[in-house]
Amino acid sequence: ASEGRPVGHGSEPPPRARALTPQTAETDAVRFLVGTQSLKYDNQIHIVDFDDENNIINKNVLLHQVGEIWQISTSPADKGVLATCYGKSKCCFASVSGGRKVTARLGEVSDSKVVSCAAVWRMPKELELGSHESPDDSSSNAQTLKLLCHLDNTAHGNMACVAWEPMGDGKKIISLADNHLLLWDLQESSSQAVLTSSAALEGKGQLKFTSGRWSPHHNCTQIATANDTAIRGWDTRSMSQIYCIENAHGQLVRDLDFNPNKQYYLASCGDDCKVKFWDTRNVADPVKTLEEHSHWVWNVRYNHSHDQLILTGSSDSRVILSNMVSISSEPFGHLVDDDDLSDPEDHHQEEKSKEPLEDSVIATYEEHEDSVYAVEWSSADPWLFASLSYDGRLVINRVPRALKYHILL
Repeated sequence: ASEGRPVGHGSEPPPRARALTPQTAETDAVRFLVGTQSLKYDNQIHIVDFDDENNIINKNVLLHQVGEIWQISTSPADKGVLATCYGKSKCCFASVSGGRKVTARLGEVSDSKVVSCAAVWRMPKELELGSHESPDDSSSNAQTLKLLCHLDNTAHGNMACVAWEPMGDGKKIISLADNHLLLWDLQESSSQAVLTSSAALEGKGQLKFTSGRWSPHHNCTQIATANDTAIRGWDTRSMSQIYCIENAHGQLVRDLDFNPNKQYYLASCGDDCKVKFWDTRNVADPVKTLEEHSHWVWNVRYNHSHDQLILTGSSDSRVILSNMVSISSEPFGHLVDDDDLSDPEDHHQEEKSKEPLEDSVIATYEEHEDSVYAVEWSSADPWLFASLSYDGRLVINRVPRALKYHILL
């Protein structure tokens, strides 16, 4: 397939969208799920398969009739299970003369309230393995999701995001609702969510979580959350705070991600247009700061295999791929063992290359015309990634071949 060729998808009219995830448990096929955000039409989840050999995408559509999708995440253990955070409209009653009550229709009255909820779903069995259909309009034969359980947040406020325990059995999930961090246990084949523990943000004003990530390290006992300009670390065993970066960004922190190969390293991005890298053992200053975007940065993602590769997406409608090799798990590239070097000439070469490699922006992708709300690496192919802009355009790109071979060889 050609390098960096964009693949767009959309229906008529193209749905607004901001939710994107790889199908985490699928490690063979390149498959992403996209959630739409419409107040006018039934919302949908598009299961998008990328056929790498022929450079085409195939698509299946699932109906998500409960509301507009703000976030989507997939089980690490079961290809067919996913969670959504969605907004659902609650119409307020308006009193009219004669004491009758009428329900306000959405869009007519300003006091209809959108409540954010979260639920766990199962897709139809035949869709777990994706589509081999032609990429014609598949929304005409859309199928329905099966509700497994609600993450009941009535006591805790609006859901901001949901995250599965990484590499787990798909039974543990966290959700962030207003100022509450909630840890759930999915039981009875995920048909029941039991709240096992919780913690709350305490302080002045209306404190609200904006995002969170579950660390794959420390036996999956640590979670990082963002609220306003702060980043906090939590221990899931005691549900207590273990670190706090008070003013991590000059404005709202939008997203976080853990380095999959270096246990104390965390990336963050925010409305100050910056991407920052932290060592959570010493949070006084970031280890490194990137300032390549010109508007809010919505998303930051480490490559799962090669952690020097960092993806970011922004309201400046650009996706940037950076090579942050100096703070990666292999800052010197692949080191050759001295015993392998029989030739003293080679040995001299090796000495010279023990300088850390330079960090750089590898590529800036400008195929989007609207804010890029999500970027994600494929869980099946470490060199492929997807980006999603608000106008419903999904673009699949690949790491430039030269860099791929430079990393591998």
